[in-house]
Amino acid sequence: MAGDGDFYTRDRPEDTGIEEDRPRGGGPDEPHSRGTWPVWSVVLLLLVVFVILVVLLG
Repeated sequence: MAGDGDFYTRDRPEDTGIEEDRPRGGGPDEPHSRGTWPVWSVVLLLLVVFVILVVLLG
């Protein structure tokens, strides 16, 4: 019985490195973040809903 090394190298091409179809990196620009405005908008929305519920039910 052949060893694991023989089994996997038997039909493998000489040059096993392949080019990436989606190269990493994206270019010279630094990645941009969306900032904190989505978080603050959700917090503000929850605060407004809370105040409205307190006023209507209080």
